[in-house]
Amino acid sequence: MQSVLAELIAELPEGVVVTDPDILASYRQDRAFDPSAGTAMAVIRPRRTEEVQTVLRWASAHKIAVVPRGMGTGLSGGATALDGAIVLSTEKMRDITVDPVTRTAVVQPGLLNAEVKKAVADYGLWYPPDPSSFEICSIGGNIATNAGGLCCVKYGVTTDYVLGLQVVLADGTAVRLGGPRLKDVAGLSLTKLFVGSEGTLGVITEVTLKLLPAQHPACTVVATFDSVEAAASAVVTITGKIRPSMLEFMDSVAINAVEDKLRMGLDRNAAAMMVASSDDRGAAGTEDAEFMARVFTEAGAKEVFSTDDPDEGEAFVAARRFAIPAVEAKGSLLLEDVGVPLPALADLVGGVAKIAARHDLMISVIAHAGDGNTHPLIVFDPADPAMAERAHTAFGEIMDLAVGLGGTITGEHGVGRLKRPWLAGQLGPEAMALNQRIKQALDPDNILNPGAAI
Repeated sequence: MQSVLAELIAELPEGVVVTDPDILASYRQDRAFDPSAGTAMAVIRPRRTEEVQTVLRWASAHKIAVVPRGMGTGLSGGATALDGAIVLSTEKMRDITVDPVTRTAVVQPGLLNAEVKKAVADYGLWYPPDPSSFEICSIGGNIATNAGGLCCVKYGVTTDYVLGLQVVLADGTAVRLGGPRLKDVAGLSLTKLFVGSEGTLGVITEVTLKLLPAQHPACTVVATFDSVEAAASAVVTITGKIRPSMLEFMDSVAINAVEDKLRMGLDRNAAAMMVASSDDRGAAGTEDAEFMARVFTEAGAKEVFSTDDPDEGEAFVAARRFAIPAVEAKGSLLLEDVGVPLPALADLVGGVAKIAARHDLMISVIAHAGDGNTHPLIVFDPADPAMAERAHTAFGEIMDLAVGLGGTITGEHGVGRLKRPWLAGQLGPEAMALNQRIKQALDPDNILNPGAAI
């Protein structure tokens, strides 16, 4: 195998192929910490599309698996290394060109979400998708999982901002799909096919992103509740009347975990906290905030706080963003991102609480409540075999619960490897077979991220 790898090393610039064992070890897992992770024979870190083509032609010729990887912040095991495979990291692909006239940016996949936001902000523009990990996750990874974030309730998810792609297929062919046009229905919608495909259909080497004018300052409303059901009912009422720019949920476990770290005076006795915003300009934003405050009050909120001060509002948004690392301080996490139709939100959160009690586990639920995408966080000790077994059983039961409520096993984190056993149960045999036919057509030798997503 080393002689085969030597062929690739000879074809690529010096330093692109990495075989140092310590470095290989750091590329074995993403943030899902999949215990089945293997060790790749090499990590490849190209800078140009042509180098990715060289890698995939070589891999296809030798039937060697390729695991594409962004920054390794994924939460479903989509970038888990395999023994004898190569990990193809796009972290060195970092070019960006902004066109303020067409409000587009042409971006390589290794740039962080936050770096794209900063670059386009210099032109008075905004890239909306904002996962909580926006400061450390890459655009390529966001596209691979069709990432969402806090503002999705109003502005949509990553796919809504992808106008075009350059993708390298399994055989090394590079194709351009879409482009800097807001309306384009020529041919099949192949651009959308690759968004959310988790590196199983091709490697994205360039993306054309749609941008918006800079976001207006938001009015923020924070409310605490004695019951999850009351908070969930408020969500349904609000989304039935307006489109808030944010509508986020934290349960009591998350509230207390965040308060343990940030000491910002959150109500430790609350069963739920909502953080809502409107970024409509002028009087419309104020009216939205007043409406949301009234709905929270009528739903039985213990306390309602409103502000149009951006710094005050951002402090509560930051608290919500900090929920996952705060809960993670309690122990190792199994992270979910199941979603349900809004009327089923309370049933999902209540069902998760029952699962936690049944298995004697701490499970926190945070959520992009406005679109029904929840993040149950299962806390466990991997060194305790009995607890680890209960945690993984609860993981599956939560996905079964979501599907039973008409929902999905993933809203934005992807299927990866951790959730693949439950995919067929959600899609059904006909849709699952169609997924596999598409995979077979584009990657007949199954070298691209085998064992993930499909």
